[in-house]
Amino acid sequence: MNTETTPILPPREAMEFDVVIVGAGPAGLATAIRLRQLAVEKGQELSVCVLEKGSEPGAHILSGAIMDPRALGELFPDWAERGAPLKQAVTRDEFLFLSKTGARSTPNVLLPGCFHNKGNFIVSLGEVTSWLAQQAEALEVAIFPGFAAAEVLYDDNGAVMGVATGDMGIHKDGTPGPNFERGMELHAKYTIFAEGSRGHLGRQLIERFKLDEGRDPQAYGIGIKELWQIDPARHEPGLVVHTSGWPLDSDTYGGSFLYHAEGGKVAIGFVVGLDYRNPWLSPFEEFQRFKTHPAIRRHLEGGKRIAYGARAITAGGILSLPRTVFPGGALVGCEAGYLNASRIKGSHAAIKTGMLAAEAAFDALAAGRQRDELGAYPQAFENSWLKTELLQSKNFKQWFKKGSKIATLMTGIEQWLLPKLGIRNPPWTLHHSKADHECLEPASEHARIDYPKPDGVLSFDRLSSVFLSSTNHEEDQPSHLTLKDPSVPVRINLPEYAGPEARYCPAGVYEFVGEGSDTRLQINAQNCVHCKTCDIKDPTQNIVWVTPQGGGGPNYPAM
Repeated sequence: MNTETTPILPPREAMEFDVVIVGAGPAGLATAIRLRQLAVEKGQELSVCVLEKGSEPGAHILSGAIMDPRALGELFPDWAERGAPLKQAVTRDEFLFLSKTGARSTPNVLLPGCFHNKGNFIVSLGEVTSWLAQQAEALEVAIFPGFAAAEVLYDDNGAVMGVATGDMGIHKDGTPGPNFERGMELHAKYTIFAEGSRGHLGRQLIERFKLDEGRDPQAYGIGIKELWQIDPARHEPGLVVHTSGWPLDSDTYGGSFLYHAEGGKVAIGFVVGLDYRNPWLSPFEEFQRFKTHPAIRRHLEGGKRIAYGARAITAGGILSLPRTVFPGGALVGCEAGYLNASRIKGSHAAIKTGMLAAEAAFDALAAGRQRDELGAYPQAFENSWLKTELLQSKNFKQWFKKGSKIATLMTGIEQWLLPKLGIRNPPWTLHHSKADHECLEPASEHARIDYPKPDGVLSFDRLSSVFLSSTNHEEDQPSHLTLKDPSVPVRINLPEYAGPEARYCPAGVYEFVGEGSDTRLQINAQNCVHCKTCDIKDPTQNIVWVTPQGGGGPNYPAM
């Protein structure tokens, strides 16, 4: 080792906790809350720490969101009295099949159960997360925002023994700057990972412990969302609109949501399955032209866009669910993939799985155990209402690989007809064998898609959108978007797939610059909204998203 160029760093200090939780989203906070509730009930000492890479709990949370309050009611039966920000109840559901200029509405009596939202609430999941953090702190949970867990720590037996936060104040060239601070080690008897979809550490754990062995490959979507302040005359509080069809073709999985929230706001978003085949497709551009449809623009005209964001969605369902426990820890929420894609809901599953993991960890600690497998957690899931719910939608995404017409028919059968017959688990199972990045086909096999220029009224460009996400990273830090082989983008992705990085990223992070032999991929890491799409969709799996220095990224408190 050349010590002249490789600095010798001081050892990291360590802190000891009973349980360390990575991620202060609904899953992580529910885990922490339930652990401390049990400790208080039983009169036992229990130290719980939550690490959050965002500047505050909720800063990196992005969801539609309609919230099913079932799990929250189990965590806090008095959530309404406690002031939980679930204020706008759903009043009406509408489902539209869109053609280029037309819209066909489905009668509510024929809507599958997954599209019925009576009893649910239109929320800002960022605000709900912030409220959960307040409840956790009141129970003496230690929450450390602005500290990204960058490394999993293992003991001599190979069990997870905690995590280490990333070093701060590192220059772009990797050398310590004047404000350098060494990361901290957090040791635990059990470590719970709740990073959300495509978690950086969760991905490593799944690979190390072979947690996905024997499962279908995980499937993802990208969800792109805007928040609008609309004309009061066009606002219908509690209205929920979902669409299928245009602008996507019948072979591409996806759809939209439009929720009339409180205070004259509308949350509008578009989801595209990341198993799409055409490398010319741009999920961001599809969303922008979707808003120009007559049935959609009528909600937005005269309004103003006030926020923007994007996030990957773990959508494989129960057939892609990995084993969720390993020596020393567990995966909860979207880290594992508990989202119900047919309902476009995951927060209730995140809270429920966090509670189940917490109960298993508490019982293990009470019995004097540590760093073994929390087998009671997956067993509790097997006996839960959540498993019953996910079984009913097990084939939802797979049917769309056979085309939208077949998918629409079979969703109706599985989630409208069969429940009327008392059947909650369809008697047939569809599997898939390809990961999303394997589905992208050469550009030469597809027609180029020419998207209209943004009008600045209903449709917008990427950079003005990123501005509304309040994204910020320290400029003088190592890029958190890393390439295994820097030659691959120009050598393979550009000639074979027409440089899909520039289209699947919703934040303008990737662009090919220069001409001929001088062509290179420029990575504008400052723009990154942490959606993880590049890590998932890159056809050569050459891009690896790692945690940036703590606190960087988007700021989504109202999303």
